[in-house]
Amino acid sequence: MENEIINTENKKIVGDVIDNPAAFTERDTHLFKEGIHFQLYNKLGSRVMSVNDTPGAYFAIWVPNAKYVSVIGDFNSWNKESHPLKARPDSTGIWEGFIPGVEKGAIYKYHILSKINDFKTEKSDPYGLYWEISPKTATVVWDLEYKWNDKTWMKGRAKSNSSSAPISIYEVHIGSWKRILAEKNRSLTYREMAEDLTSYVKKMGFTHVEFMPVMEHPFYGSWGYQVLGYFAPTSRYGTPQDFMYLIDHLHQNGIGVILDWVPSHFPSDAHGLVYADGTHLYEHADRRKGFHPDWQSYIFNYERTEVREFLINSALFWLDKYHADGLRVDAVASMLYLDYSRKNGEWVPNEYGGRENLEAIDFLKCLNEAVYKKFPDVQMIAEESTAWPAVSRPVYLGGLGFGMKWNMGWMHDTLDYMSKDPIHRKFHHERLTFGMLYAFHENFILSLSHDEVVHGKGSLLRKMPGDDWQKFANLRLLYGYMFAYPGKKLLFMDSAIGQWSEWSHEKSPEWQLLQYEKHKGIEAWLMSLNNFYRNEPALYELDFSADGFKWIDCNDWEKSVISFVRRGRQKDDIVAVVCNFTPAPCGNYRIGVPRPGFWKEMLNSDAKEYGGSGQGNLGGVKAEPIFYHGMHSSISLTLPPLGIVIFKYQNNAGGEQKLGL
Repeated sequence: MENEIINTENKKIVGDVIDNPAAFTERDTHLFKEGIHFQLYNKLGSRVMSVNDTPGAYFAIWVPNAKYVSVIGDFNSWNKESHPLKARPDSTGIWEGFIPGVEKGAIYKYHILSKINDFKTEKSDPYGLYWEISPKTATVVWDLEYKWNDKTWMKGRAKSNSSSAPISIYEVHIGSWKRILAEKNRSLTYREMAEDLTSYVKKMGFTHVEFMPVMEHPFYGSWGYQVLGYFAPTSRYGTPQDFMYLIDHLHQNGIGVILDWVPSHFPSDAHGLVYADGTHLYEHADRRKGFHPDWQSYIFNYERTEVREFLINSALFWLDKYHADGLRVDAVASMLYLDYSRKNGEWVPNEYGGRENLEAIDFLKCLNEAVYKKFPDVQMIAEESTAWPAVSRPVYLGGLGFGMKWNMGWMHDTLDYMSKDPIHRKFHHERLTFGMLYAFHENFILSLSHDEVVHGKGSLLRKMPGDDWQKFANLRLLYGYMFAYPGKKLLFMDSAIGQWSEWSHEKSPEWQLLQYEKHKGIEAWLMSLNNFYRNEPALYELDFSADGFKWIDCNDWEKSVISFVRRGRQKDDIVAVVCNFTPAPCGNYRIGVPRPGFWKEMLNSDAKEYGGSGQGNLGGVKAEPIFYHGMHSSISLTLPPLGIVIFKYQNNAGGEQKLGL
């Protein structure tokens, strides 16, 4: 049977280790050697079980160049001789054994003696489900027993995760989302966070939460991007079941969960993956291909089938065992290019003399095909910062197979433009318009992530020019522009309250700022944006199609004003968007609209409830039969200073125009 765990026939006792309990079937061995065994997380690592009514734990690790492997732990006083494992006779390189009496919660490592120069090492379990709390480094025998209560969400999540759904993501760093100062500034546990985070996300109207990497990592200051425990949530905040509870609670409240995942590199800590059996097992032996100069970490050897299996198993594991609704794959660009962040002579060309990492490309395609085959209702999201073509197109069409991709170009251009003094913005108008030349080449997510508010870059509010009033107005304008622009949305937690200071992983967002009206206005504006966005198909249904967008006027650089139309699949789902990027209000500003009739003002970032000056259009305007911008109807508007106004067509006038949309 494919899911067979143990076969006790012909077992022998060596010391008090049961030799070769055959956790692998012949089918498992075949799939493993072919590089397509995608349920290894049910086979390798440690498992509590019984053999002939004898309770204990089974251990298995892939170390093909070892000549001696034993399990050491608190149950045997870390004795290297008392519990040796045996190599399977099928040339898989897997060492295994059953140790009676070992219980859940036991702490262990593997002692490995290599065939190469008698190299000795002690390693945590690459497939371990739970680790000691850092800075301790051993693995913990554990199980994943949990009663899920998210059946309703799981059954219907395909609709919530689809490309035609409203997706507004709240990016969270668990360790710093909310700290308890009275208890030595400690982080919340997974279970403590469940209620508070869920309530906040529901109040704000976000559809999904994205957690920065929760996979076990030795250095807290890496924010989780230096992963060693590819199958374990960090124990800093609780047990695996505690993390399941957090996800479960979010799901029960209709909130999706995306996990950051890092298959691009791993840290050099001695207890981790590096030199796993005295050889370059997971990493490339050639430092020009196997070591990352920016992060001082090791790069996975994507040429090796067992390494590819390890990573694909990790991805599937989080989607399977933890019910994750998607994975955001970190640093994809660093995987695609052999010369990424390298000078001439520091990298090795591919077999055709090019800079493309052919093995990594093939790995990414296999990864996405494996994920979507088993979990067609999730999203694989690429953080890819170059113009690599077809990142979010299916493999069968020549793409990498991701479902979506962060729009790094839009982010850089927009933040660069918004940081300019308004008096100079007209000279940089192309920053606003250039993105539409490629907006539908990929399935984009507009991301204002943690990366934009650290390392001296300043908070989003600090980036905005002008006095305090103008800074807040600019920030509201930025958020409104993002929600109106084609693409799904992502906003980092600190930015949701208009924080002045950069993000720090050692402290909470400055929640106390919400006692001030200007910061409350930012939060209220985001709530209104999310609410309108989620209820207005014109802003999400055709995010990835040019049919859902049309410029009204992208050429008014002199006034630093842009206007455009968004539409949904139904003919009356039409909104018109006008952005004024100067602090000067503009009266009698005329734009063409695709329909006659009444256009209701749905959102205005200058409303007093958001901290604005209260200038607007008294609830809406009626279109006049004046030809403008190539359309037979037009409206005359008051544009608020540093403001965005969004109008929705009201189907009460008839006479649909065939022009424009």
